[in-house]
Amino acid sequence: MGAKKRTIIFTYGTLKRGFSNHVLLQDMIATGDASFLGVYQTADRLPLVCGPYRVPFLLNFPGSGECVWGELYAVSARGLIRMDELEGIIRGHYERLPIKVQAQAQPDEDSVTMAAEAYYAHRNYAAAMWKRNGEIGYSTYSEKEAKGYVKRKDRPQHLTFLEQIEIFISSSDEQENLCYCNKHLSTTAAPLPIDVVNH
Repeated sequence: MGAKKRTIIFTYGTLKRGFSNHVLLQDMIATGDASFLGVYQTADRLPLVCGPYRVPFLLNFPGSGECVWGELYAVSARGLIRMDELEGIIRGHYERLPIKVQAQAQPDEDSVTMAAEAYYAHRNYAAAMWKRNGEIGYSTYSEKEAKGYVKRKDRPQHLTFLEQIEIFISSSDEQENLCYCNKHLSTTAAPLPIDVVNH
């Protein structure tokens, strides 16, 4: 019976259809570990911002930002392990926490709110990420917001994802426009395995 239990996951960034990490969900759908439930919006306003390499982050600051659009999936326990790994849960990259979402209501009906879970930026750096973005968030992560996104395999392999976040947070807008990581592209440090660098 436990195998039938599904966790409802709200995706707002690169796991959505048309974005780079959606291949994971496609594979999970093919193996029966996920099913698409539809396009939903957060019931509360939440900050959605971009960090290093245009990676999206949802921040757990209800009342700030915008109501965020994303996609809802029902995920098996086995699929959830794969998603947690991608999102770097044990490495302190993201946290999977409750979220309230609602489907887009028709003009003559009220929207129904339902409980789900989402991958939020880890609390250790969320406030600094919000400040670094000028406390301005997006309502959706579209192709426009994703312009300049760099896949994990194309990022400097000697920096962990948390190190990349730290550099981004401490950089200025001007440095970011010049690709803040250029000065870190060559080093004598041994490269880390690709799975250490998340997103």
